[in-house]
Amino acid sequence: MAILGGGPAALFIFKRLVARGLPGLNITIFEKNDRLGYGMPYGHNGAADEHVTNVSGNEIPELMNDLADWIKKVPKDTLDKYHIDPGNFNDYKVLPRLLFGQYLNDQFNLLLKQAGEKGIETTVCYKSIVADVIDDPVKRKVKVLLEDDRSFDFDRVVICTGHLWPLRYEGKVKGWFDSPYPPAKISVKVNHAVAIRGSSLTAIDAIRTLGRHNGTFKKIDGKLCFTADDPNFRIVMYSRNGLLPAVRFHLEDSHLGKETVLPAEEVEAMRAQHDGFLPLDYVFEKNFKAGILRQDPGFYEQIKEMNMETFVDWIMERRERTDPFELLKEEYAEAEQSIKKRESVYWKEMLAILSFAMNYPAKYFSAEDWLRMRKKLMPLISVVIAFVPQSSAETLLAMHQAGKLELLAVGEEGSFEPGEDGGVLIDGTHYQTFVDCIGQPHLNYEELPYPGLLQNRTVSPARLRFRDPEKGRQMMSDDQQQVVVDDQENYYLTVPGVSINDSFQAVDEYNALNERIYIMAVPFIGGFNPDYSGLDFCEAASKAIIDSL
Repeated sequence: MAILGGGPAALFIFKRLVARGLPGLNITIFEKNDRLGYGMPYGHNGAADEHVTNVSGNEIPELMNDLADWIKKVPKDTLDKYHIDPGNFNDYKVLPRLLFGQYLNDQFNLLLKQAGEKGIETTVCYKSIVADVIDDPVKRKVKVLLEDDRSFDFDRVVICTGHLWPLRYEGKVKGWFDSPYPPAKISVKVNHAVAIRGSSLTAIDAIRTLGRHNGTFKKIDGKLCFTADDPNFRIVMYSRNGLLPAVRFHLEDSHLGKETVLPAEEVEAMRAQHDGFLPLDYVFEKNFKAGILRQDPGFYEQIKEMNMETFVDWIMERRERTDPFELLKEEYAEAEQSIKKRESVYWKEMLAILSFAMNYPAKYFSAEDWLRMRKKLMPLISVVIAFVPQSSAETLLAMHQAGKLELLAVGEEGSFEPGEDGGVLIDGTHYQTFVDCIGQPHLNYEELPYPGLLQNRTVSPARLRFRDPEKGRQMMSDDQQQVVVDDQENYYLTVPGVSINDSFQAVDEYNALNERIYIMAVPFIGGFNPDYSGLDFCEAASKAIIDSL
């Protein structure tokens, strides 16, 4: 068996394989870097000293060591570098991302040792880049080809290759960066305004890096303040709706409703009643409003008559009418009290649970419901459940207070084009330096980096059927290339990524599953899994995969 990628997703797959303890099992892990566990977010490809996790120890799925116990064994010079006192550390605190990467690396190494003790033969191929994956249905084998021309045959392959940011203009257009990763590339001093697209956690990563390298942060009377090195330095964020993400608060359910995912039999029953579809409205009522009724009856009274669209409009209208930095101040204070009292902000927590719970049955939505979810619900979810760490909120407020950070709304039609002499033109305004920070994009089927899977049609584009053929026909007549029709006059919406089943197995164009290839590389399953929540996603997906072996 092969695991492609050696980051957090691979860690949870490997953990479950070791827990099964099947003697004689032979596992090969291919990792492009020289260490396991880090992945992109927790190594130097995705983080620097200024970056912190947006989850605390109590929110991490169970691994070999408790995080608070592990901290006590970290060398003092490492802890001093990050200003961490092990005697004052607990599972409710966030960690620097690079330090958290060390934790995940240690967990992986402990699992490797445990695997050996159980008779599980494990080979780790470091600095090994996978060039192609080719399925052979006759031999019932999967060939993995590396860039150095080595090849290996396996009975099963799990693709855990993680984050991927395709390069569009970076390297061709001076001053244009298609992502802020690795952060070393934007760790520079500038004497002009920097434009950032997006206001998500990815944008905050870029802001922390640029702020650190272009000024000084100091606590004055308990408040973080920023002084720029150059008077012309500033950062301008551009986002669709001009909103900042919400601040992390205390979670009553630190693992966000793993037990709330609709059981398979309930999904089947609902599909049987609705022409094969699972209604989005049912999921909204069951996984959001019902939880609000249990946890916060007063808030439920305000929303009980609202459908999904009405609720989203109600929440967004309040956010949009308040200055984003004033709202950040309010939510920072709210979150501070929530953490201090260990009391949740229930409607936000239930929204996070809804996001987690609808992720897995989303492949059973109609095309109409998927479009509603993408247009209405996901913009709210992406803002509210980002869980911005307190220190990141302080950084934003300090830079804004110093007049060095602003946020502008560009709406749906905002354009970001390369400038003639480099940089970017945003609706006619030119910036010498531009960092695209919209977060991990949901990549299309054609962008899968394994040509053998595409050429042999081992995988197929993710598609959802329109419940009302007329709506599909209308979208197709509007020259929407993502709509296709079959010989039965069924209309389908092509959504990002490849088609997978509930066990994350690849599904071909004839809807036949491939029992040899599993795909949990998040950029390529965004159509059927629209919201993946970091380590929680890794743990849940790994269970679905291992249960099907």
